[in-house]
Amino acid sequence: MSVPDYMQCAEDHQTLLVVVQPIGIVPEESFFRIYKRISAVSQVNVRDSQRVLYIRYRHHYPPENNEWGDFQTHRKVVGLITITDCSSAKDWPQTFEKFHLQKEMYGSTLYDSRLFVFGLQGEIAEQPRTDVAFYPSYDECETVEKRIEDFIESLFIVLESKRLDRATDKSGDKIPLLCVPFEKKDFVGLDTDSRHYKKRCQGRMRKHVGDLCLQAGMLQDSLVHYHMAVELLRSVNDFLWLGAALEGLCSASVIYHYPGGTGGKVGSRRAQGGSLSAEAGNRHRPGALTSNGINADTSAEIGRAKNCLSPEDIIDKYKEAISYYGKYKNAGVIELEACVKAVRVLAIQKRSMEASEFLQNAVYINLRQLSEEEKIQRYSILSELYERIGFHRKSAFFKRIAAMQCAAPSIPEPGWRACYKLLLETLPGYSLSLDPKDFSKGTHRGWAAVQMRLLHELVYASRRMGNPALCVRHLSFLLQTMLDFLSDQEKKDVTQSLESYTAKCPGTMEFITLPDGLKLPPVPFTKLPIVRSVKLLNLPTSLRPHKMKSLLGQNVSTKSPFIYSPIIAHSRGEERNKKIDFQWVQGDVCEVQLMVYNPMPFELRVENMGLLTTGVEFESLPAALSLPAESGLYPVTLVGVPQTTGQITVNGYHTSVFGVFSDCLLDNLPGVKTNGCTVEVIPALPRLQISTSLPRSAHTLQPSSGDEISTNVSVQLYNGETQQLIIKLENIGTEPLEKLEVTAKTVNTKEKLYGDFLSWKLEDTLSQFPLKPGKIATFTVNIKVKLDFSCQENLLQDLSDDGISVSGLPLSSPFRQVVKPRVETKPINPQESSKVGDFSHVKALEAILNFKYSGGPGHVEGYYRNLSLGLHVEVEPSVFFTRVSTLPATSTRQCHLLLDVFNSTEHELTISARNNEDLILHAGECQRMAIQVDKFNFESFPESPTDGTQFANAKQLEEERQQAKGLEINSKLDICWKIPSLKREGEASVEGVLNQLVLEHLQLAPLQWDILVDGKLCDCDIVVNCKVGDPIPLEVKLTNWSKHSVGPFALTMTPYQDYQNGVHNYELQDAITFVGSNTFYIDSVKPTKDSVYFGALLFLYTGDFYLNIKFHEDNCSRELPLSWFCLPSVHIRAMEPTVQTKL
Repeated sequence: MSVPDYMQCAEDHQTLLVVVQPIGIVPEESFFRIYKRISAVSQVNVRDSQRVLYIRYRHHYPPENNEWGDFQTHRKVVGLITITDCSSAKDWPQTFEKFHLQKEMYGSTLYDSRLFVFGLQGEIAEQPRTDVAFYPSYDECETVEKRIEDFIESLFIVLESKRLDRATDKSGDKIPLLCVPFEKKDFVGLDTDSRHYKKRCQGRMRKHVGDLCLQAGMLQDSLVHYHMAVELLRSVNDFLWLGAALEGLCSASVIYHYPGGTGGKVGSRRAQGGSLSAEAGNRHRPGALTSNGINADTSAEIGRAKNCLSPEDIIDKYKEAISYYGKYKNAGVIELEACVKAVRVLAIQKRSMEASEFLQNAVYINLRQLSEEEKIQRYSILSELYERIGFHRKSAFFKRIAAMQCAAPSIPEPGWRACYKLLLETLPGYSLSLDPKDFSKGTHRGWAAVQMRLLHELVYASRRMGNPALCVRHLSFLLQTMLDFLSDQEKKDVTQSLESYTAKCPGTMEFITLPDGLKLPPVPFTKLPIVRSVKLLNLPTSLRPHKMKSLLGQNVSTKSPFIYSPIIAHSRGEERNKKIDFQWVQGDVCEVQLMVYNPMPFELRVENMGLLTTGVEFESLPAALSLPAESGLYPVTLVGVPQTTGQITVNGYHTSVFGVFSDCLLDNLPGVKTNGCTVEVIPALPRLQISTSLPRSAHTLQPSSGDEISTNVSVQLYNGETQQLIIKLENIGTEPLEKLEVTAKTVNTKEKLYGDFLSWKLEDTLSQFPLKPGKIATFTVNIKVKLDFSCQENLLQDLSDDGISVSGLPLSSPFRQVVKPRVETKPINPQESSKVGDFSHVKALEAILNFKYSGGPGHVEGYYRNLSLGLHVEVEPSVFFTRVSTLPATSTRQCHLLLDVFNSTEHELTISARNNEDLILHAGECQRMAIQVDKFNFESFPESPTDGTQFANAKQLEEERQQAKGLEINSKLDICWKIPSLKREGEASVEGVLNQLVLEHLQLAPLQWDILVDGKLCDCDIVVNCKVGDPIPLEVKLTNWSKHSVGPFALTMTPYQDYQNGVHNYELQDAITFVGSNTFYIDSVKPTKDSVYFGALLFLYTGDFYLNIKFHEDNCSRELPLSWFCLPSVHIRAMEPTVQTKL
């Protein structure tokens, strides 16, 4: 016997072998459809008996194996069923002749046969026959199963008769010697009458009867016969047949212990144990063999437990039987099949190590030269058996050998599909699956080198199958899962192969369905490149939406009141689902930053890289990048535009690498850090772009609030200069711009600013709203720089009054007042003093213009945007006031303000004040200008608080009062400068120059004294004319502008004459007389009230007279400052009276 049956199992020993074959040309599909129906009748209950008959069907069986039917009866073909197509009566004789020829092939062993004819109708088909069944077609054959059952019953009858014949041989009859094919030549010439020969014949016949009993359903009888055969054959050292008897004993015991079978088909067999007692009652038959043959009375053995081997003994007997088979070279197939049967039993007993020993023995059994198909079958069965005992890697090893055998060079047409299918079946044994998710978590399982070899073989088999999509999928899987184990050269080779395949068939994210239904999942390249972190970026500062403040206040926090709670789950999924505290805007480009790493030893080109999102319609804008070899962490920004509003979740990204398109989900990326992946998309807002008439600035403002400045512009101005900044507001978005608010803030300056630095009128701009997309509106801002115009004293030459030209009036009065003491310094060379660079210290002012705007659907939802414009102003000094002083004027309500003006520019400059002539200053020149000003009434400004407890508030209030005073004085002076060569002009402010003493001199006294002579107010150069001899009314009026009551006061008026040479004559008793007293008494005057005292003068001579008014020093006058008692000068000219001539 040369063809092993690797599907053999122990329970096959009780089956009858029936061969089903076609005759002539029968469609394969039709044949196997009938064969399937026939093979379904695999066990039949024998009529009038509790026995069951088991049938084993084969559609192909080598005739040489049939020659071993006497050795083991289950190998004998006892039934033949043929199937044929016969459409006409003419073909019937030839068909029937073929049927007889087929029977002759197995004729020596056949019990019965049947011919199923399909398609033949008519007279021939109507003839009743037992061995032929006619059917009109393959679809009209309802009685096939019934015919098969009848056929099996006929087989049983023959079987039972043969069993009885063998068991009822007379003692005088000679028992034939049963032989296997290779033994026949060895027994020629032997002494057939020897006791040894007779025992050999009895043992073999006893074993043969055991086989027949087992097939006939008499399990207990077969056990008895097998035991007796073992004793007989062991005594004559008939090892081959002894092995067969032991194997038969094992098979019967296996059938008893494992009624479910050992072949792996659960439920294919009924329980046999319950039939033993019934068989014991039915199997006692008189007339058994005599002592010279088989013992006639076997009833004493029936039912004894010792006849059935224990599970442990079964394996021992199998080992013994196989050792006997091994003594015979021609019994290799029998030995191999016995090993397979033993392994199946051990698999049920879960004795894997012992089973592996049997299998190892089966591997080394030498058979004849096997064909490639037989080798494939052998290795496949070995793989299956190793799998059954749990040796998965060993199973995969033999499965892979079988796969390689399918594509052996000796095969004219290699079976690459079969090879590929077998290779797929080896994957689990090497801890390998085709799902990349199994390799994304935990440590790598299995031997990477073996796994890579297997994946390469899958790629090669796919290519030979002509399926480039499979090649791409397996190569992608190899690159993704085995990247850490590939050498640099292997990485280059694999990627080159992958690119060559994807040039024909690009890799996709679709499942690939194989013909057998297996689906290969997609392989995303999550390691090309490796992503370490994913961060959703906020919009640029100028585009970030802000929520308008609700009248209801801030939202109530939903966070836990506990600092730490162990109940909170910190899983990666929850972190990714966490909502981010900023928003994206519909229609605006949004960004996600990935930190990526290129693990390849060469430059990695990633094409079509974009975002994968859910929740909101999102237009991803793909990017292409090139990462250097082993680049380290490299930032990559992916962008897209949300088209609708709501919650958007970034689930991952997609790439195209080496021609393979990948969708990489963040949930499948281990160790990726993220700040959350869900963000809210609010309705669309307009986008404002600003451009100005000024150049961009190299200085970038850094506001303390952290806001970013979108645009920075710069301008250079002289101190006091004003310039217009024209800003163009362009709506570059898709929504109308409906609302606009503008605010300004000065930053990063320690300089004191006077007046409004930035001013504008928003009404003109708002009149152009709503601003449609693409439209432009203009906005004008006035930039006015007024810093401190004072200068440090030590920078300039100390100027004396001599040789200094003064604009306004000659300074010949000896009453010049120095405001503050000067530090004595050495004179500076006039040439050096003209070097303006020594004093031209440029100062910088910075401010931020903030545009708060909104419109469109976002405005309806209460959102707005901020756009900031940074303004950098470099302020060059124009003029300095190096010295300030005052001189009294002839009027008590006026004074002269003296200013030393220094031109710090490099150009000729003119300076002017209200009602004054222009003063020309050359570069670096200093001159003095005098301005006659009316004194100011500062009582309307808030007074300094007397309460010393609030020091900060008091100091602040005093500064505000002084600033207000300076502002009013500056507005009255109206000092301006011009640089004709540059056509630039500005104003010069004295607000920061005036000190407290100057302010006091410029301030009107709180007590206002008015003196009227003859009804005329006396002051300055006013001369009151009167006539000699006429009494002149004299009126003294006091107005109290202070906050407290003043008085009473007493003052005395003394007339005198000024000779203009420094001599005053007070001896004028004969020239002037007072009508009444020359001392005036004024009662207490309340705030804002006045008091008037009346008197009269009488001039006796002509001339110019003056009145010297002196206050009496009493308590009331001592408490008040002297400046409060400043009275106007009184100049009276007495003339001769006019003489009227009477007619």
